Amino acid sequence: MSDARDVVAPKPDNSATELAPPAASSTQRMDQSLAHSLAWRAGADWFSQILSWSSFLIVVRLLTPADFGIVAMAMVLWAYLRYWGEFGIPQTIVTLRDLTEDQLAQLNSVALLLGLGGCGLATMLAYPAATFFKTPQLLLVVVVTCTGLVPLGFRAVSEGLLNKDMRYRTLSLLDATSSIIAAIATLLMAYFGLGYWSLVLGNLARHTARSLLVVFARPHRFAIPRLGSLRRPLTFGWHVLVSVVASSAYEKLDNVTAGRVLGQTALGIYGMAWNLANVPMEKLTTLVTTTIPTYFAAVQTEPAALRRYLRTLTETLAMATFPATIGLALVACDLIPFALGHKWEGAIVPLEILSIYVTFRSIVALLGKLLTAVGNPRFVMWDDLAALIILPTGFYIGSHWGTRGIAWGWVAAYPLVALPLYWKTFKTIEMPVGDYLRALRPALHGTLAMVLAVSSLKWALLPRGPLLLRLALEIATGATAYISTLLLLHRERIATFARTARNFRRVQA
Repeated sequence: MSDARDVVAPKPDNSATELAPPAASSTQRMDQSLAHSLAWRAGADWFSQILSWSSFLIVVRLLTPADFGIVAMAMVLWAYLRYWGEFGIPQTIVTLRDLTEDQLAQLNSVALLLGLGGCGLATMLAYPAATFFKTPQLLLVVVVTCTGLVPLGFRAVSEGLLNKDMRYRTLSLLDATSSIIAAIATLLMAYFGLGYWSLVLGNLARHTARSLLVVFARPHRFAIPRLGSLRRPLTFGWHVLVSVVASSAYEKLDNVTAGRVLGQTALGIYGMAWNLANVPMEKLTTLVTTTIPTYFAAVQTEPAALRRYLRTLTETLAMATFPATIGLALVACDLIPFALGHKWEGAIVPLEILSIYVTFRSIVALLGKLLTAVGNPRFVMWDDLAALIILPTGFYIGSHWGTRGIAWGWVAAYPLVALPLYWKTFKTIEMPVGDYLRALRPALHGTLAMVLAVSSLKWALLPRGPLLLRLALEIATGATAYISTLLLLHRERIATFARTARNFRRVQA
């Protein structure tokens, strides 16, 4: 990837900057711009997520674990090819801000051609994939699923320009709209008995709708590609692509192991546990990691500012995700049969184990973004490539103990991937380990109190009482213990966050 000296530090757009009063410092304006961007993305994301999961809870009762297993098998190939259509072009546009209009037009054509090529490659790989998973009906499912690669390439440049312009409000609304369309389409098709096709076509509808909306919001022309003028952005995009594909690959290889070694039904159960475990982390972490790279790049030569961003974001993410992920593990044995039905009880133990991994993963996600922004993308890439060896080894060894063993593979192997990122990050921004650990103290204290309170309640209740009542009491007890601990031991930090929120609302007004 390009060296940090070649990267032009991005600046917030006018709409974000105007949030700050005229006398505000540059740091204040950056913070207010970031808060504004996160607020819009959070609002839109949670609105669409509530609707999507309301629909999903109905869909899981209409479909079977085998239906979800077939779709999970198809998504393994999708995970490898989905970034091919974009080829790192959106991130290239955000980082290489001196690209001309003609170069952007050429990249637009390249992205569309790559999307079409990826779809063609998926068609050729569909039969080998069906043979590998011993599932003949998977052939057509793979072809239809990977048709979505074409809209991904079609929108790559437009999405990069929206991110470069920091039009996060527009992007958030487009994300919410496409998610709503997909949720409604999936629910209707499942209701009318389309089985696993409701999941396949619902996913295709989401990508198609989002691509059309993104291109409509920020259209750009096409031009015949000339490799001479695109050498620099394509080289940058290639480096991004390798890193992203590697990380996407190892995140799906547990599903490959489950499907290949344990079979279709086991994969459906494991996939459900994986999805549930990642829900608390995915929205919050994705919310931050899709927005923060621009701001990291803006202060890439200021270690003190980078330390402040990392410390504050880590503390915030930990306080939000730790109680959600560990809390999910604590109530899994009651939540699964109540929300999904007794046929999904096999997902309880994998969910409890995966929640441990997800808790750790939620804060590690920031490190790769920071290292890339300050000019160390190759280190991140090699770390991701090393994970392609370390993690699958753990999954295969764990598969001898079923789905729970694969889940333990994450817990055992992921620290070997994360520790080099911590070492490089602390060295690069000159951050003492103690400063980082102090940022985690509020979340750790509150989570420990929550675990003790809920565990004591479950011991007292035993299996007695209605399922809904037990679940409600566990959630209420955990939330009370967590919040009370924060107010008792970390009142000053909570007050600081409250003042920041009030100041931000005042600036918006």
